[in-house]
Amino acid sequence: MNSLEVVDTLVIGSGPGGYVAALRSSQLGMKTAIVERQQIGGVCTHVGCIPSKALIAEAERLHLRRQWGAVDGASSFQEAQVFKQAVVDKQSGGVRFLLKTEGVTVIEGEASLIDAHTAEIYHTEQNVRRIGFKHLILATGSRPIEISSLPYGGRILSSTEALSLPDIPERLVVVGGGYIGVELGQMFARFGTEVTMLEGGEQILPGFEAELVAPVVRQLKKDGITILTEAKVTGADQYTSHIDLHYMRQNEHYVVQAEYALITVGRKPNTDGTLGLEHIGLSPTPQGLIEIDQQCRTSIPHIYAIGDIVQGPALAHKASYEAKIAAEAIAGKPSVIDYKAIPLVVFSHPEIASVGLSETACKQKSIPVVVGKSVFSINGRALALKETEGYVKIVAHAESGLVLGAQIVGVEASTLISELSLAIEMGATVEDITMTIHPHPTLGEIIMEAAEQAHQRMEQRKPDVV
Repeated sequence: MNSLEVVDTLVIGSGPGGYVAALRSSQLGMKTAIVERQQIGGVCTHVGCIPSKALIAEAERLHLRRQWGAVDGASSFQEAQVFKQAVVDKQSGGVRFLLKTEGVTVIEGEASLIDAHTAEIYHTEQNVRRIGFKHLILATGSRPIEISSLPYGGRILSSTEALSLPDIPERLVVVGGGYIGVELGQMFARFGTEVTMLEGGEQILPGFEAELVAPVVRQLKKDGITILTEAKVTGADQYTSHIDLHYMRQNEHYVVQAEYALITVGRKPNTDGTLGLEHIGLSPTPQGLIEIDQQCRTSIPHIYAIGDIVQGPALAHKASYEAKIAAEAIAGKPSVIDYKAIPLVVFSHPEIASVGLSETACKQKSIPVVVGKSVFSINGRALALKETEGYVKIVAHAESGLVLGAQIVGVEASTLISELSLAIEMGATVEDITMTIHPHPTLGEIIMEAAEQAHQRMEQRKPDVV
């Protein structure tokens, strides 16, 4: 074992939280090291956000080509896997380059905390590196939740294995209708797989308003996906060539046969295992989360936690945001977290995006609101793109006009939501959006028109000035 090295900031995990934290820490003048047990860039880069969106984009391009003639879905899937890996490699290489450029020491291996100021990094049993730190940022991410009746292995896949299948399956059953299940289920369907989706709740994409989900459900059905809600999976039988998945629905027992079962019922924080939190007296909640304050500081003042291992949605951009807060807090800056404008995106077709408060949430909080809504079907750019499904909905305070939230379903919703996220963050009103000149013809005009409707309704509520 080498002699003890000491850094100002040690970051454990190199995903979108970890590598951003390390970069910001180094930029602020602190000697920084980052530890990654698998591949630089973490889950997001290698088996999450980046590869899934690459395959989804390829599936969309295949869908468009099919409108002009026959295409071999099998060969297209194999080509898509090559493209996906090229994207992943470039992204990972870019992260590694950034870390090197900013002077961050990259340590490959598995970190285990010995005490509150020391960690051992295991690269192999014979190669153990000990490092001391003044401050620690935990960014260990999460992993797919495993159902006890459907343990991973064989023909039961997590999203990790599903993204690396060498060939397109003929039939696939997706267990869980959240955003991962919907995104990957539709991707496989567009490559030619016969997909059955089982969701335990009353609707897929729980947490989103039913009105917002409806256009996605219609398109999923057009893509040939069978959606079964209020379906409880009870077990499975695996065979050489297929799997029989058993489920209950309306007190009746059913069996669906497929080549694979893809389990997408959520993710679990990586706060257990060999990390060694017990050695420093840091106890996660029963859900495996670490409690933090407004600067991402844990109950141990010099130790911080960010990303999927703390409260809130498990989103890459949330982790990156918290990463900057933690690094700046270590540097003595007054930065604090403020979650009022975290956009949520589902990369389905059409896309769904949401930020801030929904109309339903405002009603529950007794906040007086006005709502403005504009549809894609009358927008010139959407018509030109042949993407007329969907709408933009803006929720604003009825008295001040402040933008409180927005929901979008339609083409490029993932891009359009950023304008409305900025509006909330900056304290903009619907009149501000209305008076902002939007280029024509663009999808952004739909946002302006929704804001105009909300502003008009707000004005109609006000008494005439005498």
